[in-house]
Amino acid sequence: MELPDFVASVNMPIYFSPADSVTKTKLGRIEIAKQALNFSAAHFTIFSQTEREDLHGHNFQVECELTSPIDDNGLIFDYSLIKRVMKELCDELDEKTILPEKSPYFQLERDGEYIVGVYGDERLPFLPRDVITLPISNASVEELCYYLLERMLAHPDIKAEDIREMTVKVSSSPGQNGTASWYINNSEAKS
Repeated sequence: MELPDFVASVNMPIYFSPADSVTKTKLGRIEIAKQALNFSAAHFTIFSQTEREDLHGHNFQVECELTSPIDDNGLIFDYSLIKRVMKELCDELDEKTILPEKSPYFQLERDGEYIVGVYGDERLPFLPRDVITLPISNASVEELCYYLLERMLAHPDIKAEDIREMTVKVSSSPGQNGTASWYINNSEAKS
């Protein structure tokens, strides 16, 4: 942008409005942290080949933050979709024992009517109706938030929206949580 001669001769800063230097797309960020977005589940964290927690449970809380363009109506989109999908995922995990399918220290076997977790010389039998096995390496908040993020991003209705960033947080108790984030490269954004 060429400046008029009178401005160029004066030694003072020139400020351009943000609209001149930033994209015209307005982005909004919402945070969804509803009390109903939770699940109660049993688990144990595996620390090594020889150390794991005892089986215990938590009332896990799930939150989601996302960034998306704001439309002409002043909304990013009808984010009740996000709440609905989050609730469906929480309901799948609710009142289950979460067992990892990809642990280097823990294997799953079928033994008659039971799913058996094998950890070292321990055999932990579970009724199939009480268990959910997940494609994770540990039943930790770090893995659970990443699992939920991947599931949300894979949902066809969510994929149809122009979401630029998404973060999922899973808390096992107040002040103890894991967070997983995803963002789209600007060159991949929908125009």
